[in-house]
Amino acid sequence: MSEMSAMSKKMNQNLAEKLCKQAKHFSKTEAECLIRLFNELLGEQTDRRVGPGLDRGKFRNILHNTFGLTDDMIMDRVFRAFDNDNDSYISVKEWVEGLSVFLRGSLDEKIKYCFEVYDLNGDGYISREEMFHMLKNSLIRQPTEDEPDEGIKDLVEIILKKMDHDHDSRLSYADFEKAVRDENLLLEAFGTCLPDAKSILAFEQQAFQESIDH
Repeated sequence: MSEMSAMSKKMNQNLAEKLCKQAKHFSKTEAECLIRLFNELLGEQTDRRVGPGLDRGKFRNILHNTFGLTDDMIMDRVFRAFDNDNDSYISVKEWVEGLSVFLRGSLDEKIKYCFEVYDLNGDGYISREEMFHMLKNSLIRQPTEDEPDEGIKDLVEIILKKMDHDHDSRLSYADFEKAVRDENLLLEAFGTCLPDAKSILAFEQQAFQESIDH
């Protein structure tokens, strides 16, 4: 092993040690694998002049191709949920911490994450308009001759009736949390923003297999 690669291996190990404390669902070895994968993905980005992490396009490809997410609006929001410092790149720290919740999060962590994804304007509420926008986006793949908006408005009212506990015609975090705790299926009520078990398994087998090979 060259001195250079021994040094970068050591750096990865130190970084992994730090990150697995923050991203508590991963072991140090798993964090190392994710750092290695991050560096590989970074190397594939076409525009090498730019910044400190995965750009939006690369990250969306991963969400789509690896985790089966299909909704553009939701993928954009997932990118923002990962991108804690809003610099338009996913850093290695954001990558490992984000995946910790995305792949293995507790119900508490997933409720926080999904709420953040669905709160489109970041004001701490999911409004009627935001619900309408997301449901229309995720439910209607093909524009039809009929006017589908009425059906979606009805659906928004049904959801509000079920989830809006303080009856202020919008969902606060407390409303969303209570509704999801009562009925876990409501976690992704406004669009798929978490991977399914099969995608998680496939990703983890591929990413963490490397630790066995190395």
